[in-house]
Amino acid sequence: MRIITLNFNGIRSAASKGFFDWLAAQNADIVCVQELKAQTADLSPALAAPDGWHGFFHCAEKKGYSGVGIYARRPPDQVIEGLGIADIDAEGRYLRCDFGNLSVVSLYLPSGSSSEERQAAKFSFMERFHPHLRELIASGREIVLCGDWNIAHQEIDLKNWKGNRKNSGFLPEERAWLGGVFADFGWVDVYRRLYPDTTEEAYTWWSNRGQAWAKNVGWRIDYQIATPAITATASNAVVWKETRFSDHAPLTVDYDWVL
Repeated sequence: MRIITLNFNGIRSAASKGFFDWLAAQNADIVCVQELKAQTADLSPALAAPDGWHGFFHCAEKKGYSGVGIYARRPPDQVIEGLGIADIDAEGRYLRCDFGNLSVVSLYLPSGSSSEERQAAKFSFMERFHPHLRELIASGREIVLCGDWNIAHQEIDLKNWKGNRKNSGFLPEERAWLGGVFADFGWVDVYRRLYPDTTEEAYTWWSNRGQAWAKNVGWRIDYQIATPAITATASNAVVWKETRFSDHAPLTVDYDWVL
């Protein structure tokens, strides 16, 4: 089973840059996407259900903002849209598809970089999402949480870690929270389990400022975080950088798992 995750920074923008042409050659089974920046009515058939795919979406109420989606080769047994928390669900940040005993989630944590208000909203999301993470792993299901977590966990996860210690995305509180997701509940960072020491090749996001992309001054903030049993079947992970569809790059993981 091959799972891909990508923050689109606009589904229509990514499509215009060839994402769906690229996807057709990837032999993927499930694709999780974030930051649609579109409403359901904005999605043409080619975007909502590309050839050979079933598409599911949780859009933000605000136009041109946030939103997550999942494309699957086979129809899921169940689709769960949102967390049941009104203000979070209004921003379109959580979508889950169940396939037998496997659940795949497309997740988009808020960014706090634009203002103190948005950082407060990010902390609020983290606090209220924490119990849900506990409930998920206690459910006994195999789960892969894909998406843009907007947190670089360790120093090796971003180029300029010293200069970002007081910036959103690398704040001590954020890093400790994500560390607790792993240490307290047993969730596993699949990429880091496979490649514990990789630095530059692991980055998944680059600022549009300066020459961050050209100089590979990146951050690893897009993850596939999974339950231990399915993590143990992961054999390969790669960040695709040959083509730019977004300010993020697709993260692909192969699992020895039959969907």
